[in-house]
Amino acid sequence: MHTEKHPALAAAAEGPAAYRQYARQWLRSHLPEHMRADSLDYRSPTLDECRAWEASMYEAGLAGMTWPTAYGGMGLTLREHLIVNKEVGALLMPESVSSIGKELAGPIIQTVGTEEQKQQFLPRILAMQDYWCQGFSEPDAGSDLARLRTKAVPEGGAWRINGQKIWTSGAAKAHYCLLLTRTGTVADKHRGLLMFAVPMDTPGIRVVPIKSIDGKESFAEVFFDNVVVPDSARLGAPDEGWNAAIRVLSIERATNRMYRAWRFEAELRHLVAACKSDPALAKLLDDGHHQRRIGEVLGQIDALKGLVEHTVDQMTAGARIGARGSLTKLFWSECHQAFMGLALSLVSQVTPRSSPQARRARKAFANAYLYARAETIYAGTTEVQLDIIAQRIMDLPKDLA
Repeated sequence: MHTEKHPALAAAAEGPAAYRQYARQWLRSHLPEHMRADSLDYRSPTLDECRAWEASMYEAGLAGMTWPTAYGGMGLTLREHLIVNKEVGALLMPESVSSIGKELAGPIIQTVGTEEQKQQFLPRILAMQDYWCQGFSEPDAGSDLARLRTKAVPEGGAWRINGQKIWTSGAAKAHYCLLLTRTGTVADKHRGLLMFAVPMDTPGIRVVPIKSIDGKESFAEVFFDNVVVPDSARLGAPDEGWNAAIRVLSIERATNRMYRAWRFEAELRHLVAACKSDPALAKLLDDGHHQRRIGEVLGQIDALKGLVEHTVDQMTAGARIGARGSLTKLFWSECHQAFMGLALSLVSQVTPRSSPQARRARKAFANAYLYARAETIYAGTTEVQLDIIAQRIMDLPKDLA
């Protein structure tokens, strides 16, 4: 994408208000109606439809806002990134099908990758030409990366990898895996961890889909059986894997999907509008119990907005978020899970005689409720976040944490 004289850059140069208006107008005029979750015309989009939509967002300058122009990005700041995220959140569009590439692999390659790796991978991620998956969690490790066992052994100018990953999102469609391995023993814990960019068509890789509670197969087990990759697939130095992984996770917990608070707000508008469309459900909104719970959700959404905006202010000023990313992850996951419990209690009252909007909402929020059960697990469990907050932020002794 040629950034010179791009309309998004022209709008950004005019200031936040002009840039916000550009993003809002483009998104609302181009998002297909059938891809809006609050539309009666909504249907689950295909992978190709999502890819085409995200590619068009990139061409419009609404992806890769903070990535350097040398690698296909817009060269803007986190403030512009947040402006776009707010507008994305206000529309109930599909989640990105390339979030691992854009939000995890891309930033880590920018940090520890060679110039050749940056040129090879980054533009293709933004242009939706390559999908990535993240090979971190393992059956006996989960969120505790110090216990991972997948082994990488040097072999001439290459590496031989053996092991297993689990809960790998998007592995079936991915072209590359951001793979974390161990060069020593499990006793080394945080030492000797090494990260790779592994092509998923490499011989010895086997993907086994996992069916989740919502009936989808978005997760998978990935087995590495004598997988040989060249040293050029290595991301960073052999002992740099832990620091790189921690950076990935702090990015994931603090800055990824900054639109969440604004998306939750859009979901709440959708829920209330659907209930108001049906007389029986509308009565529930007048009930004091439900009014209090809706008020609590609104308060939590506003608090999450403030937390996100404060994080952007700090990072723009040069601060490193580090362990404080766990505060954001803990808060949004617990907040949304409680919100979906409220939504389910309302839409469970929908009957075949309810309004079309209410019937549509029942399907949407029933699925969202099931998915939300995993939100306190993926990207680091609630227990892990509490442990990080206790030890690294509050500096509590381990026997009290």
